[in-house]
This record gives sequence, C-alpha cells and structure tokens, in this order.
Amino acid sequence: MARPREEVVGVSDWQGSVQAPAVGRTTQVGRPLLSLTLASLVEEVHAHSGAVYLLASGEPVLEMAVMAGMPRAFAAPWQRVGLNAPVPVAVAVRERRLVWVSGGEEMARRYPRIAMVLPYPFALAALPVATSRTTYGAVFVTWPGSHPLELADRERDHLTAACDRLALRLERAAEEHRPVRREPDLLTPSATSVPGSLGTVEAARMVARLPYGLCALDLHGRISYANPATAEMLGLPVSALLGTQLWASVPWLNDPVYEDRYRAALISQHVTSFVALRPPGEWLSFRLYPSTTGLSVRISRARAVAQMNRAGPQRDDAPRLVTISHVLSLAGALTQAASVQDVVQLVADEIAPAVGSRALMLLGSRAGRLHVLGHRGYPDTYVAEHLDGLSLSAPSPCAHAHNSGVPAFFDSRAQLEHLYPPRHATSDGMAAWAYLPLIASGRPLGTCVLAYAQPHSFPTDERAVLTSLSGLVAQALERALLYDTKLQLAHGLQAALLPHTLPSLPFIEAAARYLPATQGMEIGGDFYDLMPSHGLAAAVIGDVQGHNVTAAALMGQVRTAVRAYTTVGQPPEEVMRSTNRLLIDLGTDLFASCLYLRLDPAREVAVMARAGHPPPLLRRPDGRVRVLDLAGGPLLGIDADATYQTTEVPLLPGSLLALYTDGLIESPGVDIEDALADLGQRLGDAPEQPLEELADSLVRQSGALAQERLDDVALLLLRARTHA
Repeated sequence: MARPREEVVGVSDWQGSVQAPAVGRTTQVGRPLLSLTLASLVEEVHAHSGAVYLLASGEPVLEMAVMAGMPRAFAAPWQRVGLNAPVPVAVAVRERRLVWVSGGEEMARRYPRIAMVLPYPFALAALPVATSRTTYGAVFVTWPGSHPLELADRERDHLTAACDRLALRLERAAEEHRPVRREPDLLTPSATSVPGSLGTVEAARMVARLPYGLCALDLHGRISYANPATAEMLGLPVSALLGTQLWASVPWLNDPVYEDRYRAALISQHVTSFVALRPPGEWLSFRLYPSTTGLSVRISRARAVAQMNRAGPQRDDAPRLVTISHVLSLAGALTQAASVQDVVQLVADEIAPAVGSRALMLLGSRAGRLHVLGHRGYPDTYVAEHLDGLSLSAPSPCAHAHNSGVPAFFDSRAQLEHLYPPRHATSDGMAAWAYLPLIASGRPLGTCVLAYAQPHSFPTDERAVLTSLSGLVAQALERALLYDTKLQLAHGLQAALLPHTLPSLPFIEAAARYLPATQGMEIGGDFYDLMPSHGLAAAVIGDVQGHNVTAAALMGQVRTAVRAYTTVGQPPEEVMRSTNRLLIDLGTDLFASCLYLRLDPAREVAVMARAGHPPPLLRRPDGRVRVLDLAGGPLLGIDADATYQTTEVPLLPGSLLALYTDGLIESPGVDIEDALADLGQRLGDAPEQPLEELADSLVRQSGALAQERLDDVALLLLRARTHA
C-alpha cells in the first residue's frame, strides 16, 4: 500500500499543501487548546519551560503561538523561525523527528548560534506536531542543566503522545474550519503558603528584621516583595521598587550583564550571583535563587572587592538584552556565509522570518549601477529584472539608500509613492519596505531590500535593529564578494593549468575527472595529461604537495616539463629523471608524486615509471582487476641523483588502466589498503559502459563528490581499443 503523500500546512510554496490553522493576532475562539496542551506537557515531563509553534499561513515560517514557564522575551530571536533555519524546532519539522539537546556543551556544538545568545546550562527537546499527512508546527520544552544527559523513555513517550494528540486536535479544528490563534503565554502562578509554615504577616516581620536585603522577583524579573534592608541598600523606597525590574529602576544596575544573570538563573535553574558598584564606592553582592515560580534575591555588602577595577555606572539608555540577543543570533548565522548566495540564503532563512519580511533582495553596486545579487520570496522574477542594472543616479529608493548611506522605511505604498513617482517605485506587489544601505570598511557595497506583504509600521527599536543587522549583512557580503572573486580566480587558474580536453587517439579511449579540495582556495596540485608521442601515446598523473596557488603554479610547470620531455622523445625513465632535476632546480620546498607511462598499441604493452605515486589498477578484458606493483623511485624534488626504473605491463585490447591520486581513495579512519581494494572491487564490478559514465561512477561511489574533501581528486581512465 502506498504511503500517503505528506503535506505541510500553511506553506503555499510547497506543492499539495493544505491550509492549516494559521497563527493570527486576533482573539482566539473556544477553549485555549494550545495553552492547555503545553501546560499539561510541561507538568508531565517536569520541564520548566516550553512553547508551541504553528506554521504561518503562506510562509515557510514557524511562529510561536504560546510560551510557558519563561518570558517570551527570552526567545525573542526565535519567535519567527524559517523552516530552513538551524534551530531545533525547524529541524524537528523538516526531519519529522524528536531533536534532543542534552546541555550547554551539546548546544554549542550543534546549534552554536543559540548557545551564543543563551550560554547557559539547559536541556531541550523539540518535536514536530504532525499527523501522517500534515505538519502543523512544533513544540519545544526545556529542563534545568541538572537534567540527565539522556532523555528518559517516560519523557520521550509523554512528549510524543502529547504532540500526536495536539496534531489530531489541530486536524479536527481544520476540518471544522475553526481557526487556532495565538494564546496568552503561561507563567507559573506564585507559590501558595505551605501548610505548617509561618503565616504571611509573621514571615514578613521575620524577613524585615534581617540585616541583609531580600527581595522576590517574578518570572519577568519584576519585584513582588522587598524588605526594608533591600530599600536601604539600593537607595530607593520599597514603593518605588515594587512592580519594577531591578535593572530598570536602579540606575547603576542598568547593565545587560546584570540582566543576563537573571536570565541565566531562570533558564538553568542554577543559583547565580554578581557584584555591582553602588556609587560612589560601595560594592554589593547579589545572589539569585531560582525556581519555576520566580527568584529570591539576597543582597549583601560585598567583601574584598573595593579594589576591583570594574566599570562605573552605566548610562540609562544602555541597550536591552533582547535587542542584543537578536543581533548576536543573526551575527552568528552570517559568520557561516562563504559565498554571496550563502549570504542571500541566510538573510532569507534567518533575518526575514525574524522581522516578518515576506521577500528580500540584495543588490550590489558596480560601475555606477546596482546589480541583483540574489532575491527570495517574490512571486514574479520581473522585479529582479527591473532593478538589475539600475543606475545609481536614478530617482529610486534603492539608489538613494546606497548613495546616502541612510536607511529608508516605508509603511505603505502611498508613503513610498509620495517620495518616488510610481514609475520609479517598485511594482513588486508588496505593501511596505525597508531599504537598508550595505556599508563595510567605510564604503557602500549595495542595498538590502526587505519587503512586507501587508502595511507595516517600523517603530524606533525595530529600525535600530534593522540598521544594526544591515551592517552585519554588509560585512558578510564583503567577505563573500572577496571569496567569490578568489574562487573565480582559482577556478580560472585551475582550468588554465589542466587540459581542456583529452586528445582523440585511434588506439586509446580516455576519460578524466578532477575535483579540488574544499579547504583553502579550492585549487590544488593534482594534474594529469595525455599526449601523442612519435606514433605512440604518453600519459601522466601526479600530485604536487599543497592546495594553494603555489602548488597549482608548480603543478603547471611540472606538467609542461613532462610534455616537453615527451615531445623530444625521452624514454619514461629519462622523463622522470629530467622532471625530478627540474623540480630541484626550481628551489621549491614542495615535493610531487608522479606516474608516467608510454603506451605501445602495436606491441600491446605499456611501459611505466613511478615516483612515489599510488599504484595504478589494471582491469583485463575478462573483467579481473589487479593492482600493478611497479618499480619506481622517490618523490620528485627530493634527490637530484634519483633513478626511476620502468616496468613493462601487457595491455591487451579491451584492457582498462585506472590512474588516480590519493584523494580518490583516502578518507579519515579508513585503511589505505582497504580503500584500494574497494576501488578495485568497484572497477571490476562495473558493467561495460562508456568511460565517461564509468569515471562519474567511480568518483561518485568513492565519496569524492562529498562537500568536504580534504584533498584533491584526479582520475584518468585509459582503455585500449580493440583492433579493427
């Protein structure tokens, strides 16, 4: 029976999608489905926070619908998450599986951007909310850092069952056309008095008599109780403290570092502390004791810190940590961008969903014009075609942002067309825009355009965040442009140094493949060649040490020398000796391995000389494969007096020679002999086919097409044609 076709709800770009209960901002109808499910789930697995995400309507984005146990501000960078983002809830939806992160160390290894914003010890599980056919969203829950490294079977079962139940309820709601909306976040209610303990009045009197400060903070960090000693130490009356946050009401505590300690305590559920200077010279110690209902803070005079050289009081306008966390998270994403298209994709996956943008475009400037570097989210590619090549002198918001270095924000089309005539304004079908200049190293690189499907106001704090992010995008774009230029140079140099095509010879069929290492400049010293030689044919393959321009240049010299010595008619052993002396005379510190052979179809033999190169493979006409154990000498470039013996190998019509460099067979953790045997096995099992197809197959099966290649790969296949 065929499996039902999977559908993802609310993402219009995915074929066959069914409209899901969308995340909205209106008042919800009916029972608080999401809140009840989340509260029950958190309690069942003894977690201390969690959230439910729903797929946004018409966008590949997860939106947080409800959060429990923590202020939503803690998850500010992830309230809207692109489905391609490297975030546990997005991974859970993409791969339809439970994602478990055991603690801070594993979070830093697998999801470094989250660890950079929340560098606290906590465990996390994320699961998809999905039926067999439809994905509705995801759930995550967190535990304190003291949680065991493994997720218990009981916890796994509870989590899976709860998400399955929620998916069925969402499916039923969709069938009944009942919209599921965002719901108020759940914060754990304050703890009630414990039977047998002191009454409230007597407890307050007891705390009031203590010589040190005691205050209680709710989950938002607001002061719900403070004793007289707290007011005395902070220099404010209790009435001025109640209902406020310490870092908001006490000027000298207005420092993101102190707010971070509160966040660390709540997320990790570990005791945290810090010391702060109360002007002019008194140091106070703050110790925070967290629980799932809030924090208790003990304030005392610090000892032995008067001599500490700490910063003085902070300005009242110090940036809030939520804004900083946004910037940190997205900065971490942009550091991973290597090429220009990487930057475009990361802006699409990370920045656009976070700020609610539906479409984006990155434009770079060159020769007085703007050129589209990439775009995402526009239904019509005409938009990019219209802007590509736009003059920087044109009356356009893109050009003006680039030239002035000042971002421009338009809440609506009417606002845009008020400043720019309709014929110059964008006709992209969107309703609001942010035009952000991209400036790096003091020079404009281009413009980033963020477009919104609905009219969108840009409050001051959002403009500040977008302006900050545009600087990070510009830096990433500058690096990417340099990388792309370097890559084009490397590929051009490599193409110039290797043969464009192999010669067509009447008695030899040939095919070759070359793949550079993915580390460094993606250019290397592996080379190959095939050339006619006085009625015969000569072939060479080699590997110059290194993956850089020096190695590539030396490779070109070696290949040219081999071709020259072949042309003048030197025998194989003399070609190797001459090339070896040339390499030494060049005075380089690099060495090279090499395999050279002269093919004699009339005698049906191949004469080979080897200089430290991996042995070739010979597949006979009957399909048997053997490794050719050739005599040889040391690597080229080591010993000026080295000699290179030759070996004569029968080469019957239909025989196939496989010459390769070690990048084809070497891989971490695999014995070289086993890898060579595996290559021989694959060569022997290959069916009769054109050499081009066989070359592709051998490279693919060896894993050489993998994204991470530690070494260059060169392969040269030679097959003796059957005589007519």
